[in-house]
Amino acid sequence: MRVQRAVTPRPRRARATLTSTAAFVVLAALIPATASASDTRKADVELPYVCALPSGRAPVTVRISAEFPQRTRAGEAFTPTGVTTTVELPAEAVADLAGRDASEVRAGTALAVTVAQDSATATATWRGSYGPVALPASGPLTLTTTGDVPSVTGRSDGDLTFTAGGLAIGLSPGPEDDAGGGAETGSPAVECALAEDAPDKGLLATVPAVADAPGTSGSPSAPAPGGTSPAPGGTSSAPAGDSRDRQGERSPEAPENSPGTAARDVPPCRYDEENPPTPLSLNAYVTGYANVRKQKAASYLPPSCVLIDGGEFQVPVDEPLDPEHLVMVLETYGELSYHGRRETPPYASTFLSFDFTPVKATMVLKQTGPMRIDARMRMRFSDLFMTTETYVRVPLVAQVTALEVNGTPLDVGSGCRTETSLTSADPDPAKHPGDHVVLYGKAEQVLGEDVTGYTILTGGPLSGEVTIPAFTGCGTGGEDLDRLLTASVSGPGNYIKQVQGQTCTPLVPVFETPETRGQCTQDLQPYQIPVAER
Repeated sequence: MRVQRAVTPRPRRARATLTSTAAFVVLAALIPATASASDTRKADVELPYVCALPSGRAPVTVRISAEFPQRTRAGEAFTPTGVTTTVELPAEAVADLAGRDASEVRAGTALAVTVAQDSATATATWRGSYGPVALPASGPLTLTTTGDVPSVTGRSDGDLTFTAGGLAIGLSPGPEDDAGGGAETGSPAVECALAEDAPDKGLLATVPAVADAPGTSGSPSAPAPGGTSPAPGGTSSAPAGDSRDRQGERSPEAPENSPGTAARDVPPCRYDEENPPTPLSLNAYVTGYANVRKQKAASYLPPSCVLIDGGEFQVPVDEPLDPEHLVMVLETYGELSYHGRRETPPYASTFLSFDFTPVKATMVLKQTGPMRIDARMRMRFSDLFMTTETYVRVPLVAQVTALEVNGTPLDVGSGCRTETSLTSADPDPAKHPGDHVVLYGKAEQVLGEDVTGYTILTGGPLSGEVTIPAFTGCGTGGEDLDRLLTASVSGPGNYIKQVQGQTCTPLVPVFETPETRGQCTQDLQPYQIPVAER
């Protein structure tokens, strides 16, 4: 079963953005806020923007509203709720859409919001969607987008401020096409900048943070590779190589596409008008193998697209300074993307069930919650030698869409899936509760040489071990297939090895040249298609 890894590296041109040395404020996972309505207050701010429309630069009015807590405690996450972004498009923009024979339009927005506490800053992306809505015959058009936004954690006492920044607006004419997600029918994203005379320079809200509550913890320390999370390369009790001993010929081999070859037999991996990229956005392909221990075999995980809302490395000021190293940490989030859905492409695996019966299962991994990527970099002052440890956490449910036993199809129905997410032993369960997959990668770099191993910037191998839960909802017409699948597949000790390719930064693309390694294709998809490793 394929365990997805949510990882994405950043192109070299974007590294300067990633290495800002801000301090305590970091974006937390997409966890729902628990404050009651009586403890919140609504912010409703109208701001002037200047947008680069197809007809030229024009002023646009943007109204941003959200509910914030009256106050928060340091170390506790909260999420702005009820977030809406209302944009009034001028008549010339509406005329441009109507000129392409569109009768209706869908919209997506990506608003950069700077979160600051004292001298520390971080950037969150507030995304929203809207539509479809009918285009007026003439005059302006008002669009109001809504969507979930990242949570925030203040790491000390002091005011947390939220300030609006750049805005990207994606416009897709016509009704939604589920097969293509409207990715190729719309116009390019409209980039908007906050006007210089914006009130309070775009300030949305100020949330006071009081001193740490008793028992709150600071930034997580990186667990030792010998802990509960597998070390790079994987030394699990069920290594991937073992899977070939008995029936490796039944596990499909990875295609031998080298990076950037013309044979791109992979799903699209790009941002679109409903999900426009920001300057920190990344996209990448991941692939690999996952053992099914009970079957003594491995399942090939075909290349899948991961979209990342980029973050910034920060100095962890809530832990003692290391006199011999520069230490920086990164929290960022991502999601699988397959035709607009948070899942992998369907993939088929064939096993010898009970050592003699060929069973072919077609499966999909569905992401059911936030994909979180935590990286910790240590650079030795004496020689600038760097090590980076990365943990990827993501809840994934395995759904079986088709099943054949000895060539005979069995109808599993539309709801055949694992009862809960695949699970790993988390090195910090108090900070990261719940069922989810954990993948680990480590990299080293000598000054002046290429990185070896995995970093969020350059990709590479990640490994982990998961328990596959029991299956439920399998079978139709009174036939219960839950026990068959559970007995054949479910259980602990399933080793996973994923390989992530080099990321593309769509708004800062690096194209292939005789002197430069390609990171993006001309249509802003990841240039590199990684090859799975056992």
